[in-house]
Amino acid sequence: MTVHFIGAGPGAPDLLTLRGRDLIAACPVCLYAGSLVPEGALAHCPPGARIVNTAPLSLDEIVAEIAAAHAGGKDVARLHSGDLSIWSAMGEQLRRLRALDIPYTVTPGVPSFSAAAAALEAELTLPGLAQTVVLTRTPGRASAMPEGEKLAAFAATGAVLAIHLSIHLLEKIVAELTPHYGADCPVAVVWRASWPEQRIVRATLATLDAAVGAEMERTALILVGKTLSAADFSESRLYAADYDRRYRPVGAEPRFPEVS
Repeated sequence: MTVHFIGAGPGAPDLLTLRGRDLIAACPVCLYAGSLVPEGALAHCPPGARIVNTAPLSLDEIVAEIAAAHAGGKDVARLHSGDLSIWSAMGEQLRRLRALDIPYTVTPGVPSFSAAAAALEAELTLPGLAQTVVLTRTPGRASAMPEGEKLAAFAATGAVLAIHLSIHLLEKIVAELTPHYGADCPVAVVWRASWPEQRIVRATLATLDAAVGAEMERTALILVGKTLSAADFSESRLYAADYDRRYRPVGAEPRFPEVS
């Protein structure tokens, strides 16, 4: 028996990985975070599967479901939204499973910031403008922020910020970021990225608060950075005609001579 933790992606059912789909189809028990995991992902469950929405359950109750499946020798598909590496509460579950000697695997999923960038048709890292993306959030009831992790500190680097779970603090975010990025810095808010009801707001730090509607809550992602609307940026050297690289040797004495 194995518990398969699966990143179910940002919302669109077809953004589930093939591995995730196949694992779901092979598990007679499925535990899913119903507040954000799309119901379309559950269509891959086998006939007769036990399907449990864990949104109203405590950690103890979730582990009890897993332990019961383990006692019955039944594999479990444990679905979380987005990717499991950030804000998934997977770590505390894995700690419990290790203590119970219950085996598990982890299958990554498409994270929400990637889906948001795709919706914006944006490359977040552009030569000369930004080569770093910071995934962060503001303090919440469920999780406080460590002392050194401040929006202003990240903003001071000029990196692109992908701010999660923070749309309710928009005015505070704008106030903290404006001194570092400037009032004209481009910003985008993507609400429910990849869902049918997806909505995008493009603005600047100066105009953002007025542009965002009241229906944008919880699942809205805030992206801040120069690359969001840049047209004047350097091209990557990777594809430059005179750039000597392993798969395209250039010049009389290329760094990586072509092997005949």
